[in-house]
Amino acid sequence: MTKKILLLTGDAVEVLEVYYPYYRLLEEGYEAVIAAPAKKVLHTVVHDFVEGWETYTEKLGHLLPAHVAFADVDPSEYDGLIIPGGRAPEYIRTHAEVPRILGHFLEADKPVGAICHAAQIFAALTDTSYFEGRTMTAYTACRLDVEKLGARYAPDTLHVDGKLVTGHAWPDLPGFMREFLKLVKA
Repeated sequence: MTKKILLLTGDAVEVLEVYYPYYRLLEEGYEAVIAAPAKKVLHTVVHDFVEGWETYTEKLGHLLPAHVAFADVDPSEYDGLIIPGGRAPEYIRTHAEVPRILGHFLEADKPVGAICHAAQIFAALTDTSYFEGRTMTAYTACRLDVEKLGARYAPDTLHVDGKLVTGHAWPDLPGFMREFLKLVKA
């Protein structure tokens, strides 16, 4: 049976952080399913680093169809979860279905990959005990979000703690996907 991986996102997802994992999963022969607040065409963004700026810049990216709405996701059908960054995590974390979806993957100890600003989505959980005593990384601006979960923030650009794979940003995608795929294949 083909493994199924859920990508949890929405408008303003960072283009590389959603497309790279999506196509890598397809390349491995997995079924990759993009979930968003509604089944619609999503607008992605391009985040880039510019010398002299203290933060990243943002431009419009490609359009991306979402395959399923959050309300229609049965997380028990999936073998792993990837949460891309960008600005999507800051607003999808307020969606009523997100805690149900996230909670399933964490409770079932399935592989979860969170890159860049994806750490913000974990604030949707009322029970943050999943993160107590764990170590994870995220984009540097999300350090406080990681620490408020009760986790230790790792300055490394890639960190694996059990079945949780976290990364700083899109330049870390090769290692991020390598580690995530190891967990899915195990």
